[in-house]
Amino acid sequence: MTDPEITVKWKKEPDDHDYPAAADYLEMLAEPDVIERVVQSLRDAPVTHKKAKDLLRASHLKILPSYNPYVRRDLAKITAGKALSPILVVRGDFRKGVPMQIVDGYHRVCAIYYTDENIAIPVKIAPMP
Repeated sequence: MTDPEITVKWKKEPDDHDYPAAADYLEMLAEPDVIERVVQSLRDAPVTHKKAKDLLRASHLKILPSYNPYVRRDLAKITAGKALSPILVVRGDFRKGVPMQIVDGYHRVCAIYYTDENIAIPVKIAPMP
């Protein structure tokens, strides 16, 4: 589906609602004090860039189908030239077999993968607590 005419636009920083969304996801994985530290680490982290294919590999997640309504919504945003929010992740540990966690932005990663798996995605990475 790669189209050389498509340029993905990105916001400089994640949307304010992305951090509570990340905390909601993390509530299933950690205690409140750990979540608070991770979310603060995400807020403080610099934006770096990673490829969609590498984010999916490091997280051990399968790509969602392009007909998923949220992936379709993000694909439509890309086509319309709307800016997407950076992805929020928690670093994994390959030595222990712990995958990286995409704590906000999984649908956006999948939409970018369908657009071009090599596009550099802005990402904020928190260390594993």
